[in-house]
Amino acid sequence: MYPARRPLVKGRRDSIPAERSPSIDFLHASVTGLVQVFAWPTFGLMLIGMALGFVVGLLPGLGGPTTLALMLPFVFKMTPVEAFAFLLGMLAVTATTGDITSILFGIPGEPTTAATIVDGHAMAKNGEAGRALGAAMMSSLIGAVFGALVLGLAIPVVRPLVLTLGSPEFFMLALLGITFVASLSGEALVKGLLAGGLGLWLATIGLDPVTGIQRYTFGQLFLWDGIGLVPVTIGFYAVPELIEMAIAGSSIAKLDVGRVGGVWEGVRDTFRHWLLVIRCSALGTFISIIPGLGAATTQWLAYAHAVQSSSGRERFGKGAVEGVLGPGAANNSSLGGSLVTTVAFGVPASVATAILMGAFFVQGLVPGPAMLTPAPKGHLAVTLAMVWTIVISNILTVAVCLVFMGPLARITQIRGTLLVPFIMILVYVGAFAEKNVFEDLGVVLAFGALGWAMSKLDWPRPPLLLGLVLGPLAENRLFLSTDNYGAAWLVRPGVLIILGVMAVGLVVPIVRERRSRRTSPVINAPAAPAPGLRLDAATMFNLGLVVLFAAALWQSRHFDARAGLFPWTITTVSLVLAIVHVVGELTARRRVASAPGSPADAGASSDWTSRRTAAICGWIVGMYVAIWLLGFSLATLLTTLLYLRMARERWRISLALSLAGFAFVYGLFEKGLGVPFPPGRLLVWLGWGS
Repeated sequence: MYPARRPLVKGRRDSIPAERSPSIDFLHASVTGLVQVFAWPTFGLMLIGMALGFVVGLLPGLGGPTTLALMLPFVFKMTPVEAFAFLLGMLAVTATTGDITSILFGIPGEPTTAATIVDGHAMAKNGEAGRALGAAMMSSLIGAVFGALVLGLAIPVVRPLVLTLGSPEFFMLALLGITFVASLSGEALVKGLLAGGLGLWLATIGLDPVTGIQRYTFGQLFLWDGIGLVPVTIGFYAVPELIEMAIAGSSIAKLDVGRVGGVWEGVRDTFRHWLLVIRCSALGTFISIIPGLGAATTQWLAYAHAVQSSSGRERFGKGAVEGVLGPGAANNSSLGGSLVTTVAFGVPASVATAILMGAFFVQGLVPGPAMLTPAPKGHLAVTLAMVWTIVISNILTVAVCLVFMGPLARITQIRGTLLVPFIMILVYVGAFAEKNVFEDLGVVLAFGALGWAMSKLDWPRPPLLLGLVLGPLAENRLFLSTDNYGAAWLVRPGVLIILGVMAVGLVVPIVRERRSRRTSPVINAPAAPAPGLRLDAATMFNLGLVVLFAAALWQSRHFDARAGLFPWTITTVSLVLAIVHVVGELTARRRVASAPGSPADAGASSDWTSRRTAAICGWIVGMYVAIWLLGFSLATLLTTLLYLRMARERWRISLALSLAGFAFVYGLFEKGLGVPFPPGRLLVWLGWGS
């Protein structure tokens, strides 16, 4: 490859061969990495990984990190390039295909695609599933390529950036993310902040990572590890959508559009809003470089940016394509960003890259300078082969998805009666598959009820999820900040700058909304709250938050300073906000009651008391009980048959679909993937279970 005789440098050191410039080394390593990716069997292993990632992204709950951990034993006999082509090919496509499940069913195929549900599933309900999927696929591709380019080009210069941030700045960045998402609530800002505070408090449940003190576990062993993000996310979004679908009795798409189309319209939307896609790609890449702030965080920040940068904020949550483009781009670009700190410093920035660290050690590679050094002293070609793997796998995945997008989008035209049992099966199986703990099914039910109540009472749900994601990072950084700097960290320049950004992010949306409300005529104004002090659902929910935060603060009185610092801070602030919110609501009701011509008592919504709502909620709880008594497979068979017959489907269809659900759970999950489902308690009592 090199000439037999290198040119000599003239002068005093003319006996030393001239070294190639860094740019030539980089170009050579890039070409070498590309050739290695397309070599056999590397390319074949990447295709196998992509196929696994495609399925994993579609199935809720399994998740990219879980599948990575399961696949690690298979890379022992591979070369480094083969191993990372296999693993990254799988990981790179899970977020892309996770968007499909999020848009079509309102269930996050990956926890990192939850933000896509807000407008993507709304578009599917409006009959625009194809357009939403096209926008998600193309923005994901652009985001992935952007993140990969940053990984390839920015590694040598990113170290000073990361090292300039200390624990106080990391803590403030966590709060910045929550306040930005909370600000999407507009004038209901207190609701958004309370939801974020509830998420932060939920993140404190479990063992304190330093002292080992139990916090809010109530003697339950499964709570020692805290509340899992997967069951919370699935329950929070999937169960309310499932209830609404069952009540409506229609398909996911509420509008009959005849021929499902719009895929290429969604692709064109990506280029119409190309500046938003590029900004969100950059946001996802550079935020995810910071350890702990991965795709689960950047998707919500990108969504917040999409809303705040739009002139039509009222469209979001109802099917705005920008609400799909922003999270899609940021989610996929975050893989390249999180790999920067992993490859350059050996500091994993996310759960997935922490597992990838295991692959480095299996292959005998040490993350750090060696991964940035060309051969023969280093492995720069391997690093750039990782870059090419991310780019190529995303291009192939998006191409396949666009070809088959029509059949996928037509799923939304199927009768909801036929879909409800299978979606509920995915909900329960996905919740169990994260940690193989049966109690997570109870978490799904609890957060399903909470999510349904919040959606009915017009409370924002994204801040709660983001608080749960950022809670551990925020707690760790708050303790380190106070331990290292005392109260002086509050006046650090970086902290003050982020605090100013937070203030602007909170105040500007409120001022903008009030100004637009004064200058625009009121059209379809929301109904006024029920007058007087009537103890309706909204009042009970508000008072419940006051009681919850007061009880949490009282329960934390026994914590020592290390274990109690974060819970004390969160519960105190949240309790004050909850009291302010209750007082404000009661004051508004008195004002409405005393106003001339005030509306009559609105009463409770029929949705809360209808027989159809009670029936579907009873069936969801009944499936949980059946799984506990009979195990997953038999419970799937019986509860699916029961639901379809209650919905008056024909016996032939009911039996066929029930057997298909049984084969899906037993064949794919129990036997194929080896998910260790617990035997039913009734079978154990009868001596039939192991």
